[in-house]
Amino acid sequence: MKFKLFSVVVGNEACIASCPFCVSGCKPTKENMVSPKVNFRNFRIACNYANRCGIDTVMLTGRGEPLLFPDQLTDYLNELNKFNFPFIELQTNCILVAKNKEKYDSYLRKWYDLGLTTITISVVSHRKEINQKVYQPNSEYIDLPELISYLHQIGFSLRLTCVMCKGMMDTTEEIQNFINFAKENKVEQVTLRPVNDEFRRQSAHDWIIENKLSDEKKEEIRAYLDNVGTKLLVYNRIGTVYDVYGQNVMYSLPLNINTRDENPENGRQLIFFPDGHIRYEWEKEGGILL
Repeated sequence: MKFKLFSVVVGNEACIASCPFCVSGCKPTKENMVSPKVNFRNFRIACNYANRCGIDTVMLTGRGEPLLFPDQLTDYLNELNKFNFPFIELQTNCILVAKNKEKYDSYLRKWYDLGLTTITISVVSHRKEINQKVYQPNSEYIDLPELISYLHQIGFSLRLTCVMCKGMMDTTEEIQNFINFAKENKVEQVTLRPVNDEFRRQSAHDWIIENKLSDEKKEEIRAYLDNVGTKLLVYNRIGTVYDVYGQNVMYSLPLNINTRDENPENGRQLIFFPDGHIRYEWEKEGGILL
């Protein structure tokens, strides 16, 4: 089998944010803040396999918030450093960094030295009030431009990954405003992804049904990007990359039944879980290699 992406799960389902569409829905507690033990023997097997597949990008991600487990992130990066992946990304809401720089600054600088290239910040908008409504309804949301500037100063490349939801990021005007924000703040990459409508948590499912984009809206946005942008790359079952007035923008396909492919030479992603399991499906437990 061959894969395009290598996703590495960090931590567990604990998260400080309150995103109603998220698979987690699990607040940090004394019990779940114990760092899961990682089967690094199997992790090295996964890394070797990813190298054989020609994968160039590793995504450090999680069912919850990876930054809750910074020492585990360091351990992963120490191991990844042995395999020479060109691009290593961290997917996070970055709230912990923005609100506790004193704790995370030394971690971030060490991670940079260990080869972390890109920090992917999850948002639903460039507007503070909208992000606050979704991520932290009971406390003030972060200063996103200030965070972007700080991470750039350390040396990281940045991506803003916007989960598009109805009433938040669902018009071509708002899409262009988001792209303009990224360009003004020198964000290297933007990803626009319609909220995934296939989730196992019932409360997330109910919220998504009310707030997902219609197929017509998705096509309207795609047509807009086709019109104002220049197609640079088309990744089968992953998404299309555009140049929009000098800003890198990917219109991403959500993970669902439509992005599966039964061809073993065309797998979307290899996924490593801390317990040592290596899978190629997030939700279907039958999609397992080890």
